[in-house]
Amino acid sequence: MKRFCFFSLGHADTSRNLKVMNQTFRLGVLGSGKGSNFVAIADAIAAGQVPAQIALVISDVPDAGILHHARNRNIPALYIPPGRFRTKLDDEAEQRYIAALKEARVDLVVLAGFMRILKQRFLDAFPNRIVNIHPSLLPAFPGLEAWKQALQYGVKITGCTVHFVDAGVDSGPIIDQEAVRVYEDDTPETLHKRIQEAEHRLYPRCIAAIATGQVVIQGRRVRWVNPQTQ
Repeated sequence: MKRFCFFSLGHADTSRNLKVMNQTFRLGVLGSGKGSNFVAIADAIAAGQVPAQIALVISDVPDAGILHHARNRNIPALYIPPGRFRTKLDDEAEQRYIAALKEARVDLVVLAGFMRILKQRFLDAFPNRIVNIHPSLLPAFPGLEAWKQALQYGVKITGCTVHFVDAGVDSGPIIDQEAVRVYEDDTPETLHKRIQEAEHRLYPRCIAAIATGQVVIQGRRVRWVNPQTQ
């Protein structure tokens, strides 16, 4: 089965296409925590909703739940120490992550609760092929604990955003979003739970769109298209 994924950059004459032919679209998933988004993606793949294969899972936390979930599904899973920094990978660790993902021949790097900022060398190794999900309607409330930020600010609607990763913090081109109502009696815990439920719907849907060539980047805008028209 042929899989085509198109990432167009800028104007049509400078567009760059990634084509994955005659093989399954391969995902590399990076995570630091329990792995609930990983589970949602893996379940969607098993249900035939995402035409992809998870080729590798990597974590910067040795006992992270995401590693246990991957191994229970017989998916290759690695712990790679992050190095001496708290918020990013050091140079040696970064090179090991890149090498492992390259060796696994991944077409798309999926951040699923990975609590490290990726530096330019990592971004250059997988240009426009790294995605993340964030628990707010970006550009509102970037950074940590966005659901708490939303609750404290008093918004009535928040949600989650899937976006391509760039050199900023939660600032890359937006692929799609899902809104979540904020109720008067919400606590950070109840609001976060509903946002996570939305994440588990949105992330697999966006990955499926990328894997089937329905996503095109034009500057800061991401368009969803019918791949048959490309």
